Amino acid sequence: MRYDKGRKDASRSRIMEVASHRFRGDGIAASGLASIMSDAGMTNGAFYPHFQSKADLVRESMASALETQSRQLQEALASGGLELAMAMYLSPEHRDHPETGCASAALLPEIARQPSETRGLYTEKLLTLVRQLAEDLPHTRDPEGVALGVFAALIGSLQMARAVEGTELSDRILAAGADAARALTQPQRKDDAI
Repeated sequence: MRYDKGRKDASRSRIMEVASHRFRGDGIAASGLASIMSDAGMTNGAFYPHFQSKADLVRESMASALETQSRQLQEALASGGLELAMAMYLSPEHRDHPETGCASAALLPEIARQPSETRGLYTEKLLTLVRQLAEDLPHTRDPEGVALGVFAALIGSLQMARAVEGTELSDRILAAGADAARALTQPQRKDDAI
């Protein structure tokens, strides 16, 4: 039976949406194709007309998640600037819902183990985010370097806040991460450059 292109596109989008949530929530290795397809309301056999392998699905769903994050960053920067973007990123809501949050914070160790093509695509999407943030930073000598530091502080803080037991310590980690990221964005004083 042949289906029209719109239905095939909708099925593909549904698989990617479910996979993206699964990968970020449970991890790539812990997310089997059978459970992804079941959650998408499809059979296992319906996977292969859309993707050649799980690695293809990982790459495409990660790219989609990072593109969504890029749009969200643009919106936050446009509406409330860097402070709003950092507050949204290091919020308890983001911490408590990795399945809909930052793919980097949820998946970095697993992305590092993916094929070169996936890591290359991740690098490209990360650099897009870094450049977006760099454009919004106060004047610094190396805006992309500062943006990389800010992302490292934010991602690491979110990962630590998710890993610890107890909301109080987790909240403290989120606050400390925001302070560290904020400190990185302060313009460098001339006497600090010596």
